[in-house]
Amino acid sequence: MRFARGLLLLLLLGMSGARAASAADADSAATAAAASPAPGAPLPVLIDPSDLGMGVAVVFTHVPDARELNDLDYFDNIQHVVLELPEWPEGWSQLQSLAQVALPSGADLVVILQGWPATNAAAEAWNLLRRPVRIILLVDGPPQDRSVILRVNAVHGLGRVIASMPYPSRSGFERLQRPLSFRVVRP
Repeated sequence: MRFARGLLLLLLLGMSGARAASAADADSAATAAAASPAPGAPLPVLIDPSDLGMGVAVVFTHVPDARELNDLDYFDNIQHVVLELPEWPEGWSQLQSLAQVALPSGADLVVILQGWPATNAAAEAWNLLRRPVRIILLVDGPPQDRSVILRVNAVHGLGRVIASMPYPSRSGFERLQRPLSFRVVRP
């Protein structure tokens, strides 16, 4: 048995030596792809490290309509309804379905938004939603216009801002009135 494992190991080493250059190229390409994911590619985000309960998290990559929210009744033990949105909804009209249907008992609404809001209407729309919501904002750094931070501070459900920066710095975030975390993605 040991002889067979040794022979298999030698065989694999011999084969990998012939392809060392191509394997190294493939590894560096895979590392580069992991370091700079394609736009819209899902990235893992730790929502709440203290939440170790057993339950279901239902993730939508869009604002669900009333039918989709009603379908949640078919799942047992839902803890989180997570909206992972690539951009801010433009206004209240895109969020109205969230106000029309009750979430399953015991479930909370967590929204992960990417980037800074483009308009006041986009930021203020979340204040019109009359239900508890926890918003996590993922940004690439401080906004170009510092007034955007004032706009974000006015969003009631905003719980945390996570800045993905190569060198974390609070510079540009001085007026932010929410917890700020940093995420560094290294190759």
